[in-house]
Amino acid sequence: MFARVLLQPQRLLRPTSTRAFSTTDLPNGIKLAYDLHEPPASSDAPSRNAPPIVFIHGLFGSKKNNRSMSKVLARALNRSVYALDLRNHGDSSHHPTHTYSALAEDVELFLSHHDLQNSTLIGHSMGAKTAMTVALRRNVKIGSIVPVDNAPVDAALKGDFAKYVQGMRRVEEAGVSRQSDADAILKDYEDSLPIRQFLLTNLVRNADGVQKFRIPISTLASSLDKMADFPFKDPEDARFEGPALFVRGTKSRYVADEMLPVIGRFFPKFEVVDVESGHWVVSERPEEFRDAVVEFLQDRE
Repeated sequence: MFARVLLQPQRLLRPTSTRAFSTTDLPNGIKLAYDLHEPPASSDAPSRNAPPIVFIHGLFGSKKNNRSMSKVLARALNRSVYALDLRNHGDSSHHPTHTYSALAEDVELFLSHHDLQNSTLIGHSMGAKTAMTVALRRNVKIGSIVPVDNAPVDAALKGDFAKYVQGMRRVEEAGVSRQSDADAILKDYEDSLPIRQFLLTNLVRNADGVQKFRIPISTLASSLDKMADFPFKDPEDARFEGPALFVRGTKSRYVADEMLPVIGRFFPKFEVVDVESGHWVVSERPEEFRDAVVEFLQDRE
């Protein structure tokens, strides 16, 4: 295990290209939506054909949350970046089964469909456990993983997530027509404006002008306990031998020091980077997160 703290940002230039979101119909009946962020078309970019990055959001998130960082990483590393919407999130289809095994299968089928070899999986929170699950299942060949502020352990979710569900249900019951009215309701459940804005990215206006959440709130509410679990219990039964970078927020409790030995047994080639942030590492400290990922992946080119 190797630990480091990154503080120095780097300036990254040159535009990337992003296609309008696309969808992939998987053999298991799930339709996954994604954005593809391609690196600059430059003849002096020898790593342009390097293995792609697949970016996976957290609970209640979507590909939109990772749009800016995906563009930055595509530009900095000259790699294509696929930002996914997991099932029951964003523009992807809904399904009553929402477990890490199901989420991992979706990602595996997506990788196989697009013939993405030796990919780097970057995932935050729920996306981190999904990436770890894919790596440990070994159904597809993964090059490396970057789990962000989560660990391969059973650990209760912060009570905030249950509160978010209550707040979103109240918004729908109120039948508001303006996002500002929805935000006023959520204030009773979350003080932080950035987190409320994050939750409100899921609002869409229906034909009657009423704001509704596009995510299946009941399905996700009933799956909160499953999102606290991890499908692998014994590192002797499953191990990922590739490089793994665990990025954790110093003000978060999801990757405590006492979890590092377990991480090392599942992922013996892991490193840790500490970023001075809470759980929402990518949005709270984007420059530090970018630098950690760029250094980690450039070291392996």
